[in-house]
Amino acid sequence: MNITKFEDLPISDEIKKAIAEMGFEEPSPIQAQSIPVILSGKDVIGQAQTGTGKTAAFSIPILETVDPSDKSLQAVVLCPTRELAIQVSAEIKKLSKYMHGIKTLPVYGGQPIDRQIRSLKGGVQVVIGTPGRVIDHINRKTIKMNNVKMLILDEADEMLDMGFREDIEMILDQTPENRQTTFFSATMAKGILDLTKKFQKDPEHIKVVRKEITVPNISQYYIETRNSNKLEVLCRLVDVYNPKLSVVFCNTKRGADELVSDLQARGYFADALHGDLKQTQRDIVMDKFRNGTIDILVATDVAARGIDVDDVEAVFNYDLPQDEEYYVHRIGRTGRAGRNGISFSFVFGKEMRKMKDIERYTKAKLVKHDIPSIADVEEKKVGAFFAQVKETIEAGHLTKQLQWLENFCNDENYSTVDIAAALVKLALGEELKEEIVEEKPRERRERGERGERRERRGATGAQEGMVRLFINVGRNQRVQAKDIVGAIAGEAGIPGKLVGTIDIYDKYTFVEVPKENAKKVLEKMKDIKIKGNKINIEQANRKKKQ
Repeated sequence: MNITKFEDLPISDEIKKAIAEMGFEEPSPIQAQSIPVILSGKDVIGQAQTGTGKTAAFSIPILETVDPSDKSLQAVVLCPTRELAIQVSAEIKKLSKYMHGIKTLPVYGGQPIDRQIRSLKGGVQVVIGTPGRVIDHINRKTIKMNNVKMLILDEADEMLDMGFREDIEMILDQTPENRQTTFFSATMAKGILDLTKKFQKDPEHIKVVRKEITVPNISQYYIETRNSNKLEVLCRLVDVYNPKLSVVFCNTKRGADELVSDLQARGYFADALHGDLKQTQRDIVMDKFRNGTIDILVATDVAARGIDVDDVEAVFNYDLPQDEEYYVHRIGRTGRAGRNGISFSFVFGKEMRKMKDIERYTKAKLVKHDIPSIADVEEKKVGAFFAQVKETIEAGHLTKQLQWLENFCNDENYSTVDIAAALVKLALGEELKEEIVEEKPRERRERGERGERRERRGATGAQEGMVRLFINVGRNQRVQAKDIVGAIAGEAGIPGKLVGTIDIYDKYTFVEVPKENAKKVLEKMKDIKIKGNKINIEQANRKKKQ
């Protein structure tokens, strides 16, 4: 059976609900292959690298096997380090969110043992622990192994490398002979094979076979940045490189939707593509992307299979993928049809280890890329502006404009250089201000509070003769189109029939007004209230197409 969705797995609705809430759409290869076999009761040797989703591969069968009405210990997971034990425990808790009566406990050295003993006496069905601390509890008789149905060795090769072989054998000897034993290991060293022969019964060997894929036409970069700065870094990269079309990858549907909202609030034309969308909705989004109505597509891995567009010039891994093979699928969206492409991966802290795994798999080096500075963004912006100026001059047909300028110079005592500088300022806005602070995490602020610092990005994407404005209230504040029209008409004295398209989102609204009235609307509506909410209004901006 070819399993492509969690829905295809023989698991409970409660676990499926938890998986959906965690935002994951499809099982990774090791999950798809391991879960049905482990659920069948067979012993398993799972060969998979760190970061392939193997934790869920054994956690889901554990939760399906444990009897909530039985308060005795029924499953044990052995991990080489306290960090991994904590991580596995957290994953099992998330997966069991909608299951009642199942208690799990991580046990490891460095934590007061008295606290662990109190929890164990209260009844725990699943223990996740390091070998040394598990043995300590066995010796104290606070962990009793006589009812254990399943025993999992996670990162078994690392445990052997750390000298835990005797401890592992002692723990296995304490469990019933009819238990189910599963080993997960990145390698199949002799020590692992010796253990499997001694403690497993006719195990099924599951190895995730990966195709060796190279991506020669794609320049691959990584950028070290905290989560709190990712959005700003993404916007700067888009502004500096100005790709015709770009795809941004997130690991979850929720993350994709949130990023689209953030990008739209900054004036970018972006939309999401993920598994929650019906096929007709996906088709509409892809049509928009192909014809350039949107130029940033935010996608999850499942949806990425439908992205077959030659003009994608950049791919951004906003979240590093779970699996190295996904990385290759992702960046393969660019550099198509013999073209060159570029990819950026955002990493920080422990993610560097996962990035190294990606490099080993792809046999390619990811080059470190500095975060573009404000000066870089301004230089690109100014360069693009003057390129347009040059193009306009060379195209000619400026007789009327020259006459206007000449009349103005005759009427006012300004030099043509002063006038040109004022026109550049009007076109490009004020100088940009630094937003990135890498030294410490920054809490996200409401969109309206960022108004004065938001970058000015050229054309707003409004209808001809109109200007698109951004207002920091939306559906969450019960705002309707009539409220926007009423406020503009009442405060700025503009007939409601002149107000153009109004797009209301959860936290903000876009509205189009005639160009000649835009300045007046901005001035008159500053600091007014709509539905009791003090608003911030400003010109919406979009990156300039070249």
